[in-house]
Amino acid sequence: QVQLVESGGGLAQPGGSLRLSCAASGFTFSYYAMNWARQAPGRELEWVAGIYSDGSGTYYANSVKGRFTISRDNTKNTMYLQMNSLKPEDTAVYYCNAEYGDIVTQTEYNYWGQGTQVTVSS
Repeated sequence: QVQLVESGGGLAQPGGSLRLSCAASGFTFSYYAMNWARQAPGRELEWVAGIYSDGSGTYYANSVKGRFTISRDNTKNTMYLQMNSLKPEDTAVYYCNAEYGDIVTQTEYNYWGQGTQVTVSS
């Protein structure tokens, strides 16, 4: 079955770094664009970063641009989020997302992981 498993969350100090991973299984990872999104307590889900299926393009929310780097390794079916210069406002549960649109069948596929907690505090 489809699985997206995030890891690497935890507690970091302001200005510190964390690296999140998202391990995928049960689908053809290299077909899918991938995203990171986050949800802070009492707030709506916020898209953070995305990457093309082949890794050729990346894009970021303004709030993380220049501090976070999204990447993927299609040989390992894994996506990453390197988070540097962390701020308290980065505290949230981080989710990975896989999306794919089949043009022939007009079917969209969208999968989510269970999330990993990131807390930035001194």
